[in-house]
Amino acid sequence: MEQQGMKPYVIGLDLGGTNSVFGIVDSRGDIKVTTAIKTQGYDNVNDYVDACVAALEPVIDQVGGIGQIKAMGIGAPNGNYYNGTIEFAPNLSWGRDGIVPLAEMFKERLGIPVALTNDANAAAIGEMIYGVARGMKNFIMITLGTGVGSGILVNGQLVYGSDGFAGELGHVVVRRDGRPCGCGRKGCLETYCSATGVARTARELLTSTDQPSLLRELNPDEITSLDVAIAAGKGDKLANEIYEFTGRILGEACSDFAAFSSPEAFIFFGGMTKAGDLIMKPIKKAYDENVLKIYKDKAQFLVSGLEGSSAAVLGASAVGWEI
Repeated sequence: MEQQGMKPYVIGLDLGGTNSVFGIVDSRGDIKVTTAIKTQGYDNVNDYVDACVAALEPVIDQVGGIGQIKAMGIGAPNGNYYNGTIEFAPNLSWGRDGIVPLAEMFKERLGIPVALTNDANAAAIGEMIYGVARGMKNFIMITLGTGVGSGILVNGQLVYGSDGFAGELGHVVVRRDGRPCGCGRKGCLETYCSATGVARTARELLTSTDQPSLLRELNPDEITSLDVAIAAGKGDKLANEIYEFTGRILGEACSDFAAFSSPEAFIFFGGMTKAGDLIMKPIKKAYDENVLKIYKDKAQFLVSGLEGSSAAVLGASAVGWEI
């Protein structure tokens, strides 16, 4: 990629619901320097972009100034690759009520080309170029964070659809008239299998049963998926049931997704994957029990090998190299 006279770096931004993580990346995929800010707490998107640029200036100086930077790539929730916009993103305080031309805003402030894609698509690209999906042409990346996102690769290309928004598997309904979702629908996969969904399941089970559990020592309104994982790791029966339930729904959903693109792998990414076998075993079991015979024993179930937000930062940077 790197040629004589070519600018050697790209900025990658993983714009998450909680944190915005920046990396300055070279063409080999080495992240040279990083910085981060909180995503929320800004009255409007202009204040957010100002805060991003202020955080970026010192790290851009560390690599020799803006003249060394070819472009910027952004992975963001509800990001539209075609238009460089974030559109009606329910988990962003400054982005939920309309269309935000974020790529254009950064281009104006930094004076470099900027491309933007959906955050789960960025993670999928990062995984394909630098991670466990190297060499794969057909896979589905599922990100398990505050929400559930997905990036679908078919024949080596990301599926964007007619409007840039294909691949919202987190908003496929898995339980008709189930839990209300931030998107306005009911029973979305995200309401059960995100970190937030796991906490909701914990609260429901604590209320509907009198089963003893370490989780009863906590304030139910403050329980997180991490609390559930810690309790399950200590052998807590109720916490293990929460993961069984969560994994079953996710495995059933994947058995349906297989019918769409027959992937060679499902790759899971995000904080929830730290639960390891607690979540992966029930996913595989439910998948095997429900998948169509022609797909049986074909797909691998893998956990991303890229650390933390690295996959998303690297994926976002890859979008920048393509400009």
